[in-house]
Amino acid sequence: MKSQQRMVFITLTERKHSIMERYYQPEIECASPEQIREWQSERLVKQVRNVWDNVPLYRERMEAAGLTPDDIKGVDDLKKLPFITKDDLRDAYPYGLLARPLSECVRIQSTSGTTGRRVVAFYTQHDIDLWEDCCARAIVAAGGSKEDVCHVSYGYGLFTGGPGLNGGSHKVGCLTLPMSSGNTDRQIQFMTDLGTTILCCTPSYAAYLAESIIERGLRDQIRLKAGIFGAEAWTEEMRHDIEEKLGIKAFDIYGLTEISGPGVSFECSEQKGMHVNEDHFIAEVINPKTGEVLPDGEKGELVFTSITKEAFPLMRYRTRDICILSREKCSCGRTHVRMTKPLGRADDMLIVKGVNVFPSQIETVLMNKGYPANYQIIVDRVNNSDTIEVQVEMTPEMFSDSLSEVSAREKELIAALKAMLGIFAKVKLVNPKAITRSEGKAVRVIDKRNLYQG
Repeated sequence: MKSQQRMVFITLTERKHSIMERYYQPEIECASPEQIREWQSERLVKQVRNVWDNVPLYRERMEAAGLTPDDIKGVDDLKKLPFITKDDLRDAYPYGLLARPLSECVRIQSTSGTTGRRVVAFYTQHDIDLWEDCCARAIVAAGGSKEDVCHVSYGYGLFTGGPGLNGGSHKVGCLTLPMSSGNTDRQIQFMTDLGTTILCCTPSYAAYLAESIIERGLRDQIRLKAGIFGAEAWTEEMRHDIEEKLGIKAFDIYGLTEISGPGVSFECSEQKGMHVNEDHFIAEVINPKTGEVLPDGEKGELVFTSITKEAFPLMRYRTRDICILSREKCSCGRTHVRMTKPLGRADDMLIVKGVNVFPSQIETVLMNKGYPANYQIIVDRVNNSDTIEVQVEMTPEMFSDSLSEVSAREKELIAALKAMLGIFAKVKLVNPKAITRSEGKAVRVIDKRNLYQG
């Protein structure tokens, strides 16, 4: 009898150990749909009361819609609430959407702004803990454990990529290499010397690292098994190319600074969409023109509601990303809804090298420097790295046959754009009237990357 009991105990222990390796928080990631919905309803009601009491903008919007917190009794009532947009966040800069006293906030993260006014997101320690849990789930879903060496090559500082995956890696117990971006020689040296097994960075940088490793003849010295890539759009063809060159499985991860950062959703081993962490975020897809909520399986604009964030909770935030939600059962065992890769944008924002770039940012720089609003932005991907070129017409007064004078003007604009965008943009000054005019809407952006399909 004692022997039988011991065998059962070992079996259950081994099974539990296996589950813990597969999921970071199995009781949450594999919860029943009914349990997830119960969590969401309970937390939504509490969050609505929180923003009503502590964020004047939400209270004003709800009152304008004839709503009080008592009208929101669960997830079914979410559609009654008004939307929040990035313009609202900019207008509220810096403290207008804070739901906690500043003394309770321990960190900010930020995105670039279109006209110098940035979006700043605030975090309590509780917010950071939950965010890191979400990133830990992504790392474990990619096969990560405390036995792994996690190499984080996302940018650190105000950008959320580095801090998010860094914290998630700590939660899992990986040996974490906080490399940040750039200095490829050092990246490869640490990969080989320390035996990196999981790489976290943008897909374009992963592709560049792969080429650099192969060029150096170091492919046999790389121990990578998985990559967690996000912050910019990438095709399935690019995924397969990276997987083949590095000998890994490449996982997608999605996030927004406004919501928390990377880890809002992540891919599992099936690689058939990213599981949204529904215990923290409610996802909707709407018709971008009418605001109507669309059923699962239809393509539309992705909207998120933060139901656990304390300092900076966003309600029905319009991401402008176009995607599809699916609740089809996933063979990985996770029960949270899946979203496709973003299939496009509902606005004109570009993502270049993982950085949000708006044509209006570029136009602001040009106009401030005395150039006409006749320009084109050409985005391309060369050797798996994003490039951006701004072609700008000179005024007749600026036009000169002197190459040195034109070159000096180009360098001045390159520096101004770098200060605004945070990335290098090539500038090419062209003759007056050289850029084709349009009788309709001006074609400001030419994106040659062919990133979005479907």
